Amino acid sequence: MIKKVLIANRGEIAARIIRTCKRLEVKTVAVYSEADQNAPFVSMADESYLLGPPRVNESYLNVDKIMSIAKEAGVDAIHPGYGFLSENGDFAERCQKEDITFIGPSSEIIRKMGSKIAARDAMQEAGVPVVPGTDGAVSDAQEAVEIAKDIGYPIMLKASAGGGGIGMQVVRSDEELTKAFESNSKRAQNFFGDGAMFMEKKLENARHIEIQLLADHHGNVIHLFERECSIQRRNQKVIEEAPSSFISESTRKEMGEAAVRAAKSLGYTSAGTIEFLVDEKENFYFLEMNTRIQVEHPITEEITGLDIVEKQLDIANGSPLTVSQDDLRIDGHAIEARIYAEDPVTFFPSPGHIASFNTPEGENIRNEVAVKSEYDVTPYYDPMIGKLVVKGSNRNEAIALLKEALSSYIVEGIKTNIPMLTHIAASDAFKEGNTTTAFVEEIYLPEIKSK
Repeated sequence: MIKKVLIANRGEIAARIIRTCKRLEVKTVAVYSEADQNAPFVSMADESYLLGPPRVNESYLNVDKIMSIAKEAGVDAIHPGYGFLSENGDFAERCQKEDITFIGPSSEIIRKMGSKIAARDAMQEAGVPVVPGTDGAVSDAQEAVEIAKDIGYPIMLKASAGGGGIGMQVVRSDEELTKAFESNSKRAQNFFGDGAMFMEKKLENARHIEIQLLADHHGNVIHLFERECSIQRRNQKVIEEAPSSFISESTRKEMGEAAVRAAKSLGYTSAGTIEFLVDEKENFYFLEMNTRIQVEHPITEEITGLDIVEKQLDIANGSPLTVSQDDLRIDGHAIEARIYAEDPVTFFPSPGHIASFNTPEGENIRNEVAVKSEYDVTPYYDPMIGKLVVKGSNRNEAIALLKEALSSYIVEGIKTNIPMLTHIAASDAFKEGNTTTAFVEEIYLPEIKSK
């Protein structure tokens, strides 16, 4: 049984993992960079160790240092959270070689799903619909232009490796594709060490809807329903909901079954997420698989009553799932708003000193935070400083609580996207559930610029 866990991450997800571990009486070890020495998660852990300078390659991506600390602290397991090393197959394999449990799937599955091309092939083998596009890497811009004649514009150009919108761009002509191919390939190579590119048909007016999975080592796989994640800026999510107000019960069932089928075909274990694009007629297509816990996992926890981190630990311990698909029911409606230290119009990061930080409190309000008052937000990491999660008995109640909570969310000293979130929460389009992936570009920004 796991008795001591090192969290190879930072910020709100490190704090989130520590809370569950404490409740389960599992000891925790935090690792931190020089920039994070005063971060809340550092003092929450039972033990904390300095990794090194702020830059990620010298701290949170420094595998040798992390493993050295793990051995010194005598941990049984490592939880990677999300981002950083969470989807690094080599890191998962290193843990296995060092006889330390990696809280996640096998290194082989991480590598397979980390390649969008390999993942696409695997989904087709499992009978899961995929977006029309290339089945392998495209060699160069000239070949891309030739292939585009068959796919038809608009096209989504994507890097095979990585995530977070890096190496991804919508193109609408041969000229745009030619320019974008080389620059995105180079960017992917620099970020992920893999410049392979592929192309998919860009689905207009699509929604980004994902299915949360849990799979144990005994062949049991369940889904925890869906999350609506369509409101995004720069291909990164801003507001998420569970369940989706758009899809029907029959589509919900079909998507859940497809996700479970995919996980079983892979021999997947731990928590994972299958992301889909859904068109106006509720046709759904595989987008990618995330082999880790998601930023937006709290809204699934709120509507199911399950602690996903606890389930990850149970699975890593070799325990079978204690809940079946038939046991699960959707209870109410939950919404998560990501709080970013950034300009609410340009989306440029806004690092600096937080003079005052106060979160809204009350029934059905949940805060996941990475900062505190008198804290310095640095430019070294993702600008998300917190997540506001609310739950209502229905969607309208959840929206009303979200608006109320945002009005009392205080961050002084830096710019945040709270004005953006407030505007979206109050908009008619959001209230009506008109939340496609084009929401920010076609609804939010035009409304802001018209004022």
